[in-house]
Amino acid sequence: MLLIELTPGPNMAWLAGLAAVEGRRAGFAAVAGVAIGLLLNGLLAALGLAALLQTMPQLLTGLRLAGAAMMLVLAIQTWRAATVPGHAGGTIKTRGAFFTGALINLLNPKAYIFFVVVVPQFLGMAALTLCNALLLALVSTVIATVIHLAIVLAGSRAHEWLSDPTRTRMTRRIFAVVMLGVAASFLLADFG
Repeated sequence: MLLIELTPGPNMAWLAGLAAVEGRRAGFAAVAGVAIGLLLNGLLAALGLAALLQTMPQLLTGLRLAGAAMMLVLAIQTWRAATVPGHAGGTIKTRGAFFTGALINLLNPKAYIFFVVVVPQFLGMAALTLCNALLLALVSTVIATVIHLAIVLAGSRAHEWLSDPTRTRMTRRIFAVVMLGVAASFLLADFG
């Protein structure tokens, strides 16, 4: 689980950029949302959503499109905030960061496919039970949360440097492009 969580992905990129642009408080709220999203992924996988997504590709496609659309909207909002003269930050409130973190994970098809493709290998190809899924989701969430908190702390160190409006504008634009990359990863990832 530790190796999987250390692999760069949508959460890492988004959390680092969010903490740098919006600060530590928004980053911590986002980490809490990500943790809730990860726990819900485990529960939904145990209830059969992961298997359903594997057998019904159109649902997986819908999930991928919804996740990409959400990231596209966030990228556009971030880019627009960069063009507002004198706008120094505070676009994403803590509540918004929390819900966005949860949604990124709930709309991330990779999270569900993980429970179908990777998990059975560690269970001797046995079926994923509710107890196993919840335990795995809990372990995964704890490991991910520790890593995500470290990323937010590192990213938030840049927040003070970004108090200059020119730097903030440039960083917001970079952050918007990163979010476009996350959207593309939802669309282009091969789950076969």
